[in-house]
Amino acid sequence: MTEDFLHYIWKKGLYQPLFTVGREEERIEVLSSGERNNSDGPDFFNALIRIGGILLAGNIEIHVNSSDWIRHGHHNNRIYDTVILQLVINPDAEVKRTNGEDIPTAVLKFDETLRETYNHLLDSSCRIACQPYLKRVRPAVRSTCLDRAAELRLDEKAGQVRQLWYMNNKCWEETFYQQLARNFGFRLNSMGFELVARSLPYKYLLKHSDSLLQLEAMIFGQAGFLSDENGARLKGDPVTQSPGGIEEGFAIGANVSADDYYMTLRKEYSFLKRKYGLEPVGKHLWKFLRLRPANFPTIRLAQFASFICEKTSVFSSVVECRDIRSLTDLFSVKASGYWDTRFLFNRPSKLKPKNLGAFAVRSLIINAVAPVLAFYGKYRHEEEYYRRAVGFLKMLPPEYNSIVALWSGSGINPENAWQSQALLQLKNEFCAYRRCLECEMGTSIIFRESY
Repeated sequence: MTEDFLHYIWKKGLYQPLFTVGREEERIEVLSSGERNNSDGPDFFNALIRIGGILLAGNIEIHVNSSDWIRHGHHNNRIYDTVILQLVINPDAEVKRTNGEDIPTAVLKFDETLRETYNHLLDSSCRIACQPYLKRVRPAVRSTCLDRAAELRLDEKAGQVRQLWYMNNKCWEETFYQQLARNFGFRLNSMGFELVARSLPYKYLLKHSDSLLQLEAMIFGQAGFLSDENGARLKGDPVTQSPGGIEEGFAIGANVSADDYYMTLRKEYSFLKRKYGLEPVGKHLWKFLRLRPANFPTIRLAQFASFICEKTSVFSSVVECRDIRSLTDLFSVKASGYWDTRFLFNRPSKLKPKNLGAFAVRSLIINAVAPVLAFYGKYRHEEEYYRRAVGFLKMLPPEYNSIVALWSGSGINPENAWQSQALLQLKNEFCAYRRCLECEMGTSIIFRESY
């Protein structure tokens, strides 16, 4: 039994008739249950009740045991002198105000099957506690729940963008550049991309945005991939570790020599490094193991450079997109021609252009573009940008991962990325902590609002 459960019972009026505890039981008429207080002080403010014909206005406190009033120190706290009624399960003690006056107490009685269902969810071993009941949830409840969860997730991501924006002295270009870079790492290499972006200000790249070679030189140089003078094999060579490496047509010779393009990049980077006082990040940051070659950080870095190339403003280019087609077209880039026959420097492979795939584009829109647009709209008080972020997510197909698969197996199939984001939020922030009483689907199951 938790106080949160009792709060919900009280707020929704799911209790049996109330009577005061004591020598003279008096009927309690509830005119208003009050407003939930999420800060210090009594649990509900501004309640209105009638006891024995006397109208009382004030606050409500709810405990499992009456003695919790004393255990929590309320008897010595004048803030609680405004309490007009204490609701409990077990009336094991009398409670008083700081001046010694008695405070009316009533036992909160309700259908015990509600508590049994709630306890069953709390004790469930399922990753989604309400999984056996989900198919009973009404579509309207499900839709409301998903919309609220998706909005919470988007707002949380917008809050992270806000912090990044302040870190970058409120520079929108630098903020979006770093947000985009982190997400080009696609989780496994997100930290490496983020560190490269922080070590290489966007203003430097902008000065060379008309030269893809110089952009690659700075980006690969800062990533630590141009540090080997002769193009020697990296420690823990990903060619032999990655699934599909040989199948993709890698040339795995014992002796690997640097090719002309690699040496040209090294030369360019040497000059630009001195010019801007750059310090590369560690090469050890990059992860290749268990990645398919098309997802190697070398390929993603090359695609990132191509996205920046020929753009006078990466931020404006995204903000100006008003429909999903123009936005996806903006991200339809491919790595430079060198990478058509490479996955790694100095290691030829079969001809295969390295286009940024549809899955990757959708991921970047979901995790980089939408949060920035949402925060931009909030900051400027222009709802259009926030609505655009929501609209983009609703136009994209749903993501598919282990969490979405878990929901799908329970009968909840997302229609778009907006809803798949909602399912991630519910699983990670509600189900994982058994916050069932804060979830529309959870409360509808516990209190039989779905059946």
